[in-house]
Amino acid sequence: MKYTTLPHTNIKVSKICLGTMTFGNQNTEAEAHQQLDLALDKGVNFIDTAELYPVPANAERSGKTSTIIGTWLKKPGNRDNVIVASKIAGGGDYTAHIRTTGFTVAIKEAIEKELKRLQTDYIDVYQLHWPERNTNRFGIRDYKHDAAWEDNFNEILHSLDKEIKAGHIRHVGISNENSWGTMRYLEEHKQHNLPRMITLQNAYSLLCRSFETDLAEVSMRENIGLLAYSPLAFGVLSGKYVKGDAPENSRLKLFPRFARYSSDQSTEATKQYLKVAEHNGLSLTQMALAFVNQQPFVTSNIIGATNLKQLEENIDSINITLSDAVLEQIDAIHKSIPNPAT
Repeated sequence: MKYTTLPHTNIKVSKICLGTMTFGNQNTEAEAHQQLDLALDKGVNFIDTAELYPVPANAERSGKTSTIIGTWLKKPGNRDNVIVASKIAGGGDYTAHIRTTGFTVAIKEAIEKELKRLQTDYIDVYQLHWPERNTNRFGIRDYKHDAAWEDNFNEILHSLDKEIKAGHIRHVGISNENSWGTMRYLEEHKQHNLPRMITLQNAYSLLCRSFETDLAEVSMRENIGLLAYSPLAFGVLSGKYVKGDAPENSRLKLFPRFARYSSDQSTEATKQYLKVAEHNGLSLTQMALAFVNQQPFVTSNIIGATNLKQLEENIDSINITLSDAVLEQIDAIHKSIPNPAT
């Protein structure tokens, strides 16, 4: 395993992070514990969850992922060996079963409930799952201004600061955020000595490289690390859908509404990436994950799996370094079909 340091901390985390949003839906508690054990054995010390999980989200299963992780963390020695990240859900109809209030008033209660689910006294990195304001996120294009929203970055950071001082969380991060929002949080940190956002969890993969525009510069110049999620694009970049050998319990067959990575352009790009991988003696999974692992702005690559074979292949991508020749072939496809799943 390779390790990095969470920006502005002395916390070392594995370059591969275990994503857990299938725990409690596609994976049972026993299967989840097997995944956690395997990941830890292979050097993964970073786990990411959220109060919203598992996904698809609903009231019946809300928080179940963290509850399952909590029973694993309670086993002797496990909590001391891992760094745990979680997230508070943003507003909207999708999360009305969790709450209808905003971050400022919800943070304290949300953290209390998450600590109970995780059976721990503290969360290492606590993230805002997506912005409260309406803005481009989850692949939405064409910005439409939200004139009704009132700036509350300062108030949110004050609420988080109280939880840090109480010892409930150690550090804070954001997710599904854009450059303007990221810089506003950093501005409030610098001007008012409030907590600093140290990580940014956004989608990043061969099919979605939009982070490489302005957000990559923010990441590098402000030292805020990307926690890349969906590096395999809901499994599309395993190649199993274009090859037609996806099992019936695969994510997109179970939940076809998650079509962000299934457009005609994404499918064509995936076919071309598959040819590059096979030509160079790699699986598409290995190439896609290795590509993310090698980016200088990536602090950790959040991988997920529904079985141990998938998990092992995903983690082992850390041992692959793509040559300049392979990277040039990847970029050639990217130039011809740029960001089909932005």
